[in-house]
Amino acid sequence: MNQDQSSSRTLVLPRLYVIADAEMLASRGIELRRFAEELRDAGVTLLQYRDKRAGEEEVLRNAHLLTEVFRGTEAVLVMNDFPALAQQAGWNAVHVGQEDAAVVEARSLLGPGGIVGCSTHNDEQVRAAEAVGADYIAIGPVFSTSTKLNPDPVVGLEGVRRARALTKCPLVAIGGITPENAASVIEAGADAIAVIGALLRSGADPGTLVQEFLEVMPLTVPPQ
Repeated sequence: MNQDQSSSRTLVLPRLYVIADAEMLASRGIELRRFAEELRDAGVTLLQYRDKRAGEEEVLRNAHLLTEVFRGTEAVLVMNDFPALAQQAGWNAVHVGQEDAAVVEARSLLGPGGIVGCSTHNDEQVRAAEAVGADYIAIGPVFSTSTKLNPDPVVGLEGVRRARALTKCPLVAIGGITPENAASVIEAGADAIAVIGALLRSGADPGTLVQEFLEVMPLTVPPQ
């Protein structure tokens, strides 16, 4: 896997950033391996693994499973919350939230070649994430979402525009994004969109839904 990007100045994100949430997959009876294989076959090259409840041993076991599935591809695998586990899994990318391990801590564990992303929900957090050296910044929720029990206030497309004006870091928009509204989010200034529940729609396979997203998003970000 090619995970050699080392700074926000050179990091180029694919349009689609998929988050594999272990709890959501389990609640729908979807096996992680099958889900990952469908994403791989559909061309997904940026995947975050998120598991808020499992112990370290299970998280590492699933990380190794994802490594196996995506071996030989250009995919970047991102560990949510746990920089130490990312290091143990042989991944060099981690995503932290406002209450998770700090960007600085993650950087110290992964080293200068690691990729560290940070969740933000308002202008102040966007500024702070850039100041401490996040390689990319996630902003959201853009729209109403049901993937978190206690979601932060919706920032809307205007929140994406403000975040774009505040940072030169690659910007990932998250929260309630669907094929129907994805293009508007990119047009507002996001470099990529992160999706979770939108790929778990009943009656449709994840690979087909990935293609729906890719078909509606413009290929380039309009100048700001």
